[in-house]
Amino acid sequence: MSETFASPITNSYPRNGDAALTIADQSATTKTLVRSDQPQFGVTFGASRAHGEATVAGTRPDEWTILGSVAAVEAAEAAIDRGGFTSVIPFTHGRALFRITGADAARMLEKVCGIDWSDSMTPDGAVVSASVALTTCDIIRNDTADGTRSYLLMMDRSFAQYLFDALLDAGEEFGISAS
Repeated sequence: MSETFASPITNSYPRNGDAALTIADQSATTKTLVRSDQPQFGVTFGASRAHGEATVAGTRPDEWTILGSVAAVEAAEAAIDRGGFTSVIPFTHGRALFRITGADAARMLEKVCGIDWSDSMTPDGAVVSASVALTTCDIIRNDTADGTRSYLLMMDRSFAQYLFDALLDAGEEFGISAS
């Protein structure tokens, strides 16, 4: 992608590199939406998995979102079964993406979202859609390599600044920091 990406997060925030709970704007991550009547990537609705260096999430029935670097997303796109009714839509500039990471991530999300964040209901790799602070989001549990709880939240770009601020507010009691 040769275009310059402008983050939807325009406010500045103090950083605390030692914070146990962090929120990061990852909106510049390449995003592609795939809609198809053909099964894709071996990923079902409500689940996600790595496809090479990309993450593929089954965000709706017959709909997948690919997230990653430009090269990783392009490699995943090459594996798409384009038979039947299939569309592949670049989605990077229309959606914002945040990562919330830390042991208290689920407790913080419970304050602004009615989903059950327990391991039995939303294990690593789970994909849900829910209202987070009154903003419709796709949420992927995507724990870090060392097993630290982490969530990717994807929403319409126009709500990004509001939601980022609402999440910082909800995480204040847990010592959240923008990173």
